[in-house]
Amino acid sequence: MPQRPDYAALTRGQLAVLDRINAGAAGVAVLEDVVRLAWEVLDGAGAGFAEYGPEHGRIIAACGTCAHVLGRRVHRVDDELARHRSLLVTPGALNDEFTGPVGAEDVPRVLAARADAAGTVVGALYVYFTVAAEPPGPEQHAVLELLATLAGRLYTHPNGLPAYGDDAELARRQEDRDLFVAVTSHELRTPVTVIKGYADTLTNHWESLDECGRQEAVRVIGARAGELARLVDRLLAATSEEGDVAGTPPGPFDLVEALRQAADELPADLRRRLVLDDLPAELPKAYGDRASLATILTELATNADKYSPPNTPVELRAEADEQTVTFRVCDRGAGIRPEHVERAFERYWQGESGDRRRHPGAGLGLYLVRRIVERQRGWVALRPREGGGTLAEVRLPRG
Repeated sequence: MPQRPDYAALTRGQLAVLDRINAGAAGVAVLEDVVRLAWEVLDGAGAGFAEYGPEHGRIIAACGTCAHVLGRRVHRVDDELARHRSLLVTPGALNDEFTGPVGAEDVPRVLAARADAAGTVVGALYVYFTVAAEPPGPEQHAVLELLATLAGRLYTHPNGLPAYGDDAELARRQEDRDLFVAVTSHELRTPVTVIKGYADTLTNHWESLDECGRQEAVRVIGARAGELARLVDRLLAATSEEGDVAGTPPGPFDLVEALRQAADELPADLRRRLVLDDLPAELPKAYGDRASLATILTELATNADKYSPPNTPVELRAEADEQTVTFRVCDRGAGIRPEHVERAFERYWQGESGDRRRHPGAGLGLYLVRRIVERQRGWVALRPREGGGTLAEVRLPRG
């Protein structure tokens, strides 16, 4: 017989979640508590929650053996769950995109329950069980259905989910587009003005400038031209919702070598902040578009630099497991609120109005990073860093 759920822990956990909801909290951080509660009460190997957008799902909370699939894009499985509140399936029967990276041989059973809100399936709550565990019985089904109902309640709260993609946000998205036009005009004007100013200086005062002055002017023009080129690339890639991000055909490559080369190509100020001490000597090869690493690292490191105090390091780390090769960009800056970890990848999204004033930008960097990474069948996620700051994680398939 399957082990009985820990009902005492279930009661305590439910009360704690309800207290947070009644206090006005109903975002991703509360959902993480629900996922963790399902994992612990049912004694699973791991657990996760896939939120459903209009066309696909996204893993927005995960723990245990599922923790590394956070941020993964997945197919919606609401058709399979429409006839049942919960299902016991084998990995892959619901979704290879999600279950494959978890390790189907080690966790052969998945218990899934749908989360409803106002008559709509908003996502699915999953718990994974190892080979050694007994198959979940009616009690386990009932507990997961209860917790999935609790997760669905977060979607009806005024301050609650979704984390991304919802028809109710169309007005906000239009506002973001208007902001994008204004901010982009400013961002384009700034490098163009600087380039023109230094070019005029060289043209009109060449004879009066010494060699150091000329070299400095040329250096600034080159740096600003690079910024302008990156911004134009962003704009071209973002002009279509469905257009592909340009890239070379994927293949196996040395991730550590590619990261070091990409770091060498960063602007000098950013390159000085980046700490590479935690890069291992070698890793299994990654599978993807090596040339895209420069864009991905530039965007993530620039983001970390923008939101961090000037004298704090930005750390670059890498590791591998049996399924993926991973690198992380870690900072000790302002951090990211749990409810923003998915919205930060939306096109044009710029955080709170105060953030926009302190840290102007076009709101395209993370959006393009996700598109580039997912084109390579990888995934990217943001999360708050323990002790303060933000951790950006990119996972690519092993080569």
